[in-house]
Amino acid sequence: MTIMTFTIIVVLALAAVAVKRVPVGQVYSLYRNGKPVRLLQPGTHVVLPLLDRVGHRIDLGGRVLRFDASFAETTPVQGTVYWQVLEPERADAVIETADQLIRNSVEQALQSEAEADQQQRREVATRLKGNLNQQLRLRGVMVTRVELDAAA
Repeated sequence: MTIMTFTIIVVLALAAVAVKRVPVGQVYSLYRNGKPVRLLQPGTHVVLPLLDRVGHRIDLGGRVLRFDASFAETTPVQGTVYWQVLEPERADAVIETADQLIRNSVEQALQSEAEADQQQRREVATRLKGNLNQQLRLRGVMVTRVELDAAA
């Protein structure tokens, strides 16, 4: 193998690594030297190989989180939180811990609620959704729906 052939192979490999394709419905955060540089929107992008790396692949579609908590620390409750990323610029910093952040917020909000029957569960879920959105809005995340079930 000649030096010319080796050089061509290296150049082609770097060119292949430099092209990033972001699927529709996702955003990639691009990092350089450990610091966020920009977000790559859906489409094909050219990045600097060996300097830039994709930090997070943020799905803009809805996500589902199941949780187990309790009303006022007495009655066990299971439920589902449906959420999605609205502002990837803000959500990039917390995307890896978003599930735990939502789970902790649910537990805190439910501790202040009294035990509820089936009709009141809808009202509690609505208040919980509002409370979660108030806490998460600054992080670029929105809760779209909360469903509460009595634990078995």
